[in-house]
Amino acid sequence: MKEIILARDARLALRSQIHHIDPVVLLGANGLTDAVMHEIDRALTAHELIKVRVPTDDREEREAIYAEVAEKLGAARVQMIGKLLIFWRPVDESDRQNADEAARVAILSMQTASVVGKKEPTKTTTKRAPMKASAPAKKVASKKPGEKKKKAEPAPRRARPKSKRVTKKSAGARS
Repeated sequence: MKEIILARDARLALRSQIHHIDPVVLLGANGLTDAVMHEIDRALTAHELIKVRVPTDDREEREAIYAEVAEKLGAARVQMIGKLLIFWRPVDESDRQNADEAARVAILSMQTASVVGKKEPTKTTTKRAPMKASAPAKKVASKKPGEKKKKAEPAPRRARPKSKRVTKKSAGARS
């Protein structure tokens, strides 16, 4: 089967949908076997959008597994973060022919992103009447023309002066 290529907006919408979901398929020490491929295929049929965890530390090997699974199962590569691989495949066979349309439906179901190639309808705003003040406005202190600026009052003197704190550093400087 041929790998599905998604538009940027479709990938972003799918990434936001899969964010909180845990991995469905975990690859073992044997790597990508026929049983694992069958399990990924079953999970894609059931869920459309899945996460797969790959235990290997080799980045090139993970990328090879990512490309191989997408190519063999006819899925779209949504994202690869570290050891997590995210795949998407529409459920119906007829939808595979029109993958971008299925991705648009996924976007519209979220109602947060715009459809590729279509502009979002502009929102018409109505003018709101200004709010009437129910409470009187606060008075602001201001200087009237001809008045002199008021001097700030000095801080009151303490009856007892602050005791100076002696630290090791200041004690060493005194001696």
